[in-house]
Amino acid sequence: MTVETLQVPTYRPFAVRVARVQRLSPSFLRITFTGDELAECAPNGWDQRIKVLLPIPGRGMADCPAGADWYGEWRALPEERRNPIRTYTVRDWRPGLREMDVDFVLHGATGPASAWAERVALGDEVALIAPNARFPGPTGGYEWHPPADASCLLVAGDETAVPAVCAIVESLPVGRRARIMLEVPTAGDVLPLAAPAGVEVTWLPRWPAGQSAIPRPGIGRSTLIRWSQPLGAHSASSSPVKVIRRKLGLSRWTRATRTANGR
Repeated sequence: MTVETLQVPTYRPFAVRVARVQRLSPSFLRITFTGDELAECAPNGWDQRIKVLLPIPGRGMADCPAGADWYGEWRALPEERRNPIRTYTVRDWRPGLREMDVDFVLHGATGPASAWAERVALGDEVALIAPNARFPGPTGGYEWHPPADASCLLVAGDETAVPAVCAIVESLPVGRRARIMLEVPTAGDVLPLAAPAGVEVTWLPRWPAGQSAIPRPGIGRSTLIRWSQPLGAHSASSSPVKVIRRKLGLSRWTRATRTANGR
């Protein structure tokens, strides 16, 4: 490891503002962030995780850390002056335009991120903690490493996983066989998705509300098992994935045959 590697942070804060807001469905809102600092941002994976530091009512981003030790600076602040932090996935990244899309799941004022997204306005300022293009090595923050020899991929998750899974699906080459299962709150949350040939996408609206859609009679072990030899599984949601693991006996599988990112 070089002195340069030690001095350059893997992740750093990026000051951005809201450039566009698009309501995708009853539960999904796409916010496009922009800012000159994004010229030095470098997402590395289709499911790249970032952190969003949200404004504090009445204080905005006045106390938001901006240095390499941003987390230490944040922790040193009195609790009432700490900007709320939430983890999200980059949905799309346009480096030439210095724009980044992040899809938010709306569930009312039950948390700081959803509450902020419900009232977001153009020009609002936030900070993103994202990979630093100046860092000379891999930055991490992504989990999608499907086995090269898998005959078919199984990708499953709920609405919190939808942005990452959609980005992964769009990245798959034509002819790569995959079964995609996405659980969403309502039928109105089924989003347009450009899946290449060989990829089967199943959207599973929860009905009745609050109940998982994945363990329905039509999605049983007999349906899933034909996709499982060999198979790479990836998800960003734990409730439906646990069901699939139980049905397929994934607890017996090695890391070489599965990857999972359950929250």
